[in-house]
Amino acid sequence: MSEPTRVRASSWSRLFDCAYAWEGEHLLDYRKPAGMRALLGSSLHHGTAVFDQSRIDHDEVTVDVSVGAFVDMLNAPKFEVDYTADDLQIREAERIGIKLLQAYCTTISPQYYFAAVELETKPFDIDCGGGIVIRLTGTMDRSRAVIKTGKHRIIDLKSGTRAVQKGAAATKGHGPQFGTYRLLSEHTTGVETDETSEIIGLKTSGKPEVAKGYLRGAKRLMTGNAEYPGLIEIAAQMFRTGLFPPNTSSILCAKKYCARWDKCPYHL
Repeated sequence: MSEPTRVRASSWSRLFDCAYAWEGEHLLDYRKPAGMRALLGSSLHHGTAVFDQSRIDHDEVTVDVSVGAFVDMLNAPKFEVDYTADDLQIREAERIGIKLLQAYCTTISPQYYFAAVELETKPFDIDCGGGIVIRLTGTMDRSRAVIKTGKHRIIDLKSGTRAVQKGAAATKGHGPQFGTYRLLSEHTTGVETDETSEIIGLKTSGKPEVAKGYLRGAKRLMTGNAEYPGLIEIAAQMFRTGLFPPNTSSILCAKKYCARWDKCPYHL
C-alpha cells in the first residue's frame, strides 16, 4: 500500500474545479505567494480567533485587543506575500478589516457558544481500494455546541469580495470543505455533528458587510449513498490512475491564481 495522499479540507473545491492545478500545488509542491486579499482574509481569521478563544477561556479580551492582533498580522505576516498581486493597498485593507472585525465581535460572536476555535483534527484515513488511501486533514475554524441536540455545529468564516451576496453569506462551492470538516470533527471528538453547517461571510469590497449562510447535506456530498458515489470515491479514481484533468474554463485559470500556470500546456 502506498503512502496516504493528504487532502486538506479547504482544497477539495479546487480539486474538482481544476484537478491539474490541484495536483501541481498539493502533490508537486508548486507554490505561489499570497496576495493582499488573501493576507486580509488570514488576518481577519486571526483577529476573530483571538476574540472567540478569549470567550471560551472566560478572559476579558476586548474588541480592541482583537483588532490589534489583526493589524499585527496584516503588517507582519508569517508567509510570503506578493503585494502587487492585486489592487488592494495595506492601509485600505486595514480600514476594511477593522470595520469587519468590530462588526463580527459585537454582533456575530455573542450569538454563539463555541466548543472549539481552530481545532486541530486527527488525520482520517480512508482506504479507497487498489492500495490508495486518502488522508483527510484540516484545522477547523469554529465548532459550536448546539445545546438542544447535543451535537456540534460546524462554522467557518469566509472573506472576500463576494463573500456576502444579497444580504447572506455565499455558500456555493463550500460543500466539500464542510463535509470534510464534519467527518474530521466526528473522528476527532467522537461527537456527532449537526446536519446544518454555517458560513459567516465577511465582504471585503465596497461597503464591508457581515452575514450568515447555511449548508445542509455536506457530509453526504463526500460519502455518497446507494444512488450515487461521494466525492471521496470519485477523487480516488484520480489518485488510482494518476490522471488529474485540467479545466481551462475555470475562473481561476489565470497566472494570478494558478501556481502551475507557467508549466501548464492546456491554457492558451
